Amino acid sequence: MKLVYTHENRFLVGNAQNILEQAGIRVVWKNEFSSGAIGEISPFDTWPELWVVDDTNYEQAIDILSNAFNTSTAPEWQCAQCNEQNDAAFETCWNCQTEKI
Repeated sequence: MKLVYTHENRFLVGNAQNILEQAGIRVVWKNEFSSGAIGEISPFDTWPELWVVDDTNYEQAIDILSNAFNTSTAPEWQCAQCNEQNDAAFETCWNCQTEKI
């Protein structure tokens, strides 16, 4: 098994798990319930971790997560309804709530 993702926010780790499982990559959590040990061990050592079960899926998993969490390279888009500029992360216009086309 190889570590593919870790973060202090367990919701982000859960989101990464959902993305990888949707792609057919089996993963397991480590440190899922270790936050109670903060103080006894370093806080960084208690972060939830996501590991791929099959090492041959490691590169694919890294690519999938890089693409899923990297919106900085995506261009902004202009709303067709109100012409407002929206960040690439928005699926609906922040100004008028029209869906991205």
